[in-house]
Amino acid sequence: MVKKLKSTSSARKDSAASGVLDSHLAGAVKDSAQQIWLAGMGAFAKAQAEGGKVFDALVKEGMSLQRKTQAVAEEKIGEVTGKMSAMAGTVTSKAGQNWDKLETIFEARTAKALSKLGVPTAKDVDALVKRVDALAVAVAKLSKTAPAKSAMNGTARKVVAKAPAKAPAKKAAPRRAPARKSAAA
Repeated sequence: MVKKLKSTSSARKDSAASGVLDSHLAGAVKDSAQQIWLAGMGAFAKAQAEGGKVFDALVKEGMSLQRKTQAVAEEKIGEVTGKMSAMAGTVTSKAGQNWDKLETIFEARTAKALSKLGVPTAKDVDALVKRVDALAVAVAKLSKTAPAKSAMNGTARKVVAKAPAKAPAKKAAPRRAPARKSAAA
């Protein structure tokens, strides 16, 4: 039994030593946890105090980034607007050229149709106006010299001052009614 007692007493010594070690370890863990807790509280307090400063700094950086982004966007919009304006100008000029071609074709075909119908052109009318003016000048010259030679001074001037009579118009041939088809045919 003695051996048992020794073993129990040695177990008590070992347990006492391990208890001291356990309590020492528990105290160290407790101190470490306390320090961790205090460090966390300090970090939280520091973050809370400097959080406003950090937030303000982030806002400033965001505003700067927004300005840069807007500048780039406006530049790109300007480029696109310029390209679209150039394209619109090109399309407008091509449309104008095509419209001019169409107008020229229309005028040529209209002039051709009018000439087939015998309608005088603007050139023909201008030529006639010039001829009438030349004739009017010639008549005026003749009228100035004619009354001086004529014995009837007053009546000759009145006759010359009147407009010349129109040439008699050609009479059109009477129209014939279209031939009717007979019932037997």
